[in-house]
Amino acid sequence: QVQLVESGGGLGQAGGSLRLSCAGSGRTFASRTMGWFRQAPGKERTFVAAIAAISWSGPATRYADSVKGRFTISRDNAKNTVHLQMNSLKPEDTALYYCAVQVSALGLGVEPGKYDYWGQGTQVTVSS
Repeated sequence: QVQLVESGGGLGQAGGSLRLSCAGSGRTFASRTMGWFRQAPGKERTFVAAIAAISWSGPATRYADSVKGRFTISRDNAKNTVHLQMNSLKPEDTALYYCAVQVSALGLGVEPGKYDYWGQGTQVTVSS
């Protein structure tokens, strides 16, 4: 049974940092794109960041414009995990953050429909 479990959410201050982690089990995701999405109350789930499988030049990454330069996605294939380092936090970063894995699709997907497995989410709240 495939499972993704997020951790590291909580309360942060504007300008501060938080680090999210997502541990996968049930299969290896080393060759699959992993991503982070977020959903604020009353809003749709939106793309945050994605990281491709490891390549000789390093894994390709993709970010939403709203987090570019502030958030960094990374992965540890040996531990089947993906991380999201969030710096310079803003109140508008407040949301439920989900990690996800692409199995069927290729590339760095930005649409939730391209991801096959999802975690249960971890809440991030940023105070001003």
